Amino acid sequence: MTPLEIRLTPQALTLVWPDGSATLSAQALRAACRCADCHAAALRGQAVPVPVATALAGLAPLGHYAVQLRFADGHERGIYPWPYLQQLAATQEATAANGPLRSGG
Repeated sequence: MTPLEIRLTPQALTLVWPDGSATLSAQALRAACRCADCHAAALRGQAVPVPVATALAGLAPLGHYAVQLRFADGHERGIYPWPYLQQLAATQEATAANGPLRSGG
């Protein structure tokens, strides 16, 4: 499903869907990057390096299925399909509703 509206600020990406809207922070999007370099780091068990002052610098639509985000640090290889962005938003909402995960102890 393609969003009806896309709003980009340096801090966040807001997507308006027919059934609601979602706002994803620049840091969350950068941490969720699935480009080859970030994916390889994740497979090695390494955290994706997310600069503290992460900011969105632009986006490019890719057909009707995704956007490619450009970050202020020059990272711009990740492709974010609409279903993936919906999944990220749903995970973010569930985390907010349930509170942060706590380790036992």
